[in-house]
Amino acid sequence: MGRGRPGAPRDAAVQGTGGSSAISKCSAAERGYIEDRFLPLLAGRRRRRAPLVHRGYYIRARAVDHCVQDFLLKTQSYPRTQILSLGAGFDSLYFRLKDMGLLHHTVMYEVDFPNVACQKATLIKTAKELSALVGDTEGEQLGVTTTFSGEDYKLLGVDLSELSKLSTALKEAGLDNEVPTLFIAEVVLTYMENSRSDALIQWAAEHFSQACFLLYEQMHPEDPFGRVMQQHFSQLNSALHSLSQYPDCEAQQRRFFEKGWTECSVMDMNEFFTCCTPENEQQRVQALEPFDEYEEWHLKCSHYFVLTASKGMEPSWTPLLSSMTVPHHHDPVRMVGSINALVCEVHSETSGLRRYGHHSALIKPNVILTTGGFGEENGQHCRMRNFHVLIKHAGYWKAGCVKKENPDKRWDERLYHTVSCLSSSLALVVGGRTSPCAALGMLWLKFPKTCNDLDPNDNTVELVSLQPAAEPFALRWRHSTTEVIFKGEKYLFMYGGRSAAQPVLGDWYFLHTPEISCTVIPVEGPVPEGRHSHSACSWKGGVLIAGGLGAAEQPLGSVFFLREAEHGFQWQTVETHPPLIPRYSHTAHVHDGKLLLVGGVWLHSFSVPGITVIDLITGLCLDYAINVAV
Repeated sequence: MGRGRPGAPRDAAVQGTGGSSAISKCSAAERGYIEDRFLPLLAGRRRRRAPLVHRGYYIRARAVDHCVQDFLLKTQSYPRTQILSLGAGFDSLYFRLKDMGLLHHTVMYEVDFPNVACQKATLIKTAKELSALVGDTEGEQLGVTTTFSGEDYKLLGVDLSELSKLSTALKEAGLDNEVPTLFIAEVVLTYMENSRSDALIQWAAEHFSQACFLLYEQMHPEDPFGRVMQQHFSQLNSALHSLSQYPDCEAQQRRFFEKGWTECSVMDMNEFFTCCTPENEQQRVQALEPFDEYEEWHLKCSHYFVLTASKGMEPSWTPLLSSMTVPHHHDPVRMVGSINALVCEVHSETSGLRRYGHHSALIKPNVILTTGGFGEENGQHCRMRNFHVLIKHAGYWKAGCVKKENPDKRWDERLYHTVSCLSSSLALVVGGRTSPCAALGMLWLKFPKTCNDLDPNDNTVELVSLQPAAEPFALRWRHSTTEVIFKGEKYLFMYGGRSAAQPVLGDWYFLHTPEISCTVIPVEGPVPEGRHSHSACSWKGGVLIAGGLGAAEQPLGSVFFLREAEHGFQWQTVETHPPLIPRYSHTAHVHDGKLLLVGGVWLHSFSVPGITVIDLITGLCLDYAINVAV
């Protein structure tokens, strides 16, 4: 690959993604997500990745292994089979399969840029454990593009976008188009121009009589997560070309049918994890290390897919359909219309309003206090230290940074806490965390009875510890704290959440206000399953609980009403029809006898949660998209 070639800088960037991928897979293997003792020999330098990255590479590796091993199992009666890994990079698939004894009659071909293939060949030659698996190579002839060759392993250095050269090189290396062949493209084709990747898919279908194709790539470029994903890869000089023409599973499926493949199945990675991963394996992975990035995990999985296609295979190759542990549904979300939303004009030079994991509370009419969360402060992404206030004045909103009267008092930069206003000058903070291993207790927030409407920055808050602040029941996060009324007295009803020791909590406590004493009040009725990241809002002196994330990290679609009864409270199931689409990390509001659920996360990859309206009298449940007019 010459330096002067127009695509050389971009090719180098694409090659860099392969090296980064190997390092991430190696980190995931070291933490027990995947079993691979060969990756460290190929990845070179090591670097510890975040738990979210580990999970992402785990599900990617599991999907590839699942489909590859299914191919080998289904073709074991054939005298010969082939695997062709396109853009293989520093992947260790061949060595793992050989070590497991699964390549008795299979030859594996790997193709990547010439300099990548040369680097990998050098690593194999210098690592005795790798070269021993390949076996004797002395009698193997190296072609012009073949950088390493063994009896059942061929490593070629060819640019995939140059199809004629690729075809010639593979034929020279011994690839037989009459032998059942599995093509693997793991986040590879999307870096190519669509015309070239389409031609490669069609070439594979036309030139091989018995062929299977495994594709793993990104999708859904136009929703908020998709736009961030595209921006990330563009900044790496590795734009994702296929997204514009093939934005979703259905488009990718049509692509393969149009290019000559007769069977094609596709699912996003949320579906794969739920449907094709045994429950005990899901539990094993979820328990490997502290984790609390559920929203990012599910959003990432909804923006990647695994596709399998085949032609000429008897019986047909359908590894995604034949291995499902639960029914597979593609029911579309029932959007009955849309609701227009106006973006509020905020007059402010204050940064830090964009954040997540925070809590915003209406502390008095037209005054909203926002605390905690994760965002950008002083040019750095971090847990938020400052408090912010939004004040509506003369028809528009002003934002400011609230001063702490006692700056030496630690806020602990908590996330996923609750803030309950008990009066116009007093609020109670309950729970939250700094990390998935460190939960926090309770704290008073005291502020003046009057606010400076003209200058939001000229407002103060005082932090006061609650004694004892670390009551065991308060050491939780992603819970809810809602005002309820029992026999004319006000209580805060704290429900659910999670803790450092328990991934899901299903307990509850009544805190009598204003002294915040824990009070035992009898509760009857069907107890909801434990959950966190649910919504809770007051209604008729009780509380409505909707959705959330359950024990298996699966969104819940149940709604419960905790209502006052004669001798305490009673849980009552709110039946919805059609059933509520399971979701979590949304907000909820009661208006005119209807429960409004706004935003959040669900596992339907083909749409973003908007507003769900539940009639609390009839149970009618309708979904609306949100149209944002700037």
